[in-house]
Amino acid sequence: MFQLNKTIISEEILENEFVCNLSACKGACCVDGDAGAPLTQEETQILVDIYPKVKPFLRPEGIQAIEEQGAFVIGTDGEYETTLIEGKDCAYVIFDGQTALCGIEQAYNEGIVDWKKPVSCHLYPIRVKEYTDFAAVNYHKWHICSDACALGKELQVPIYKFVKEALIRKFGEQWYQELEKVAEEMKK
Repeated sequence: MFQLNKTIISEEILENEFVCNLSACKGACCVDGDAGAPLTQEETQILVDIYPKVKPFLRPEGIQAIEEQGAFVIGTDGEYETTLIEGKDCAYVIFDGQTALCGIEQAYNEGIVDWKKPVSCHLYPIRVKEYTDFAAVNYHKWHICSDACALGKELQVPIYKFVKEALIRKFGEQWYQELEKVAEEMKK
């Protein structure tokens, strides 16, 4: 672990490789698990605000879950998260054949909304836990991502480079440049 400004970062995000391999996993991270994607308080309002624009992109069961439970829920841990369909799929999931995709991101890609998706989704496989004085930045290992780890290793893409755009979105360009400096120093 090392500190960068007000973040404590696991060296694993510099040492391990990762590149999503949707052709292999079929977007399993959006339909597996026992909780929705983590959300910030600010993101809960964004979901409420964009829902009318995103709704046409969603599946009927996703729409039903959101209209019954809300655009977001409070999980068993007391944290905000995306709504689930019957405790499984994220309510915002859509499918291209058998591959799970994000309905919010689809609306973003078509220029309907200007918000890509929850930052926790964008950052994956990095998870950020906010504390009073700092944020912990960790690598979340999940067996369903073994193909992403293999592809990352093959392509030699460290996790922090794979999620560069999301890290800049979360912490800023200057923070990311500092992270790159640390990564370069660690290589030596």
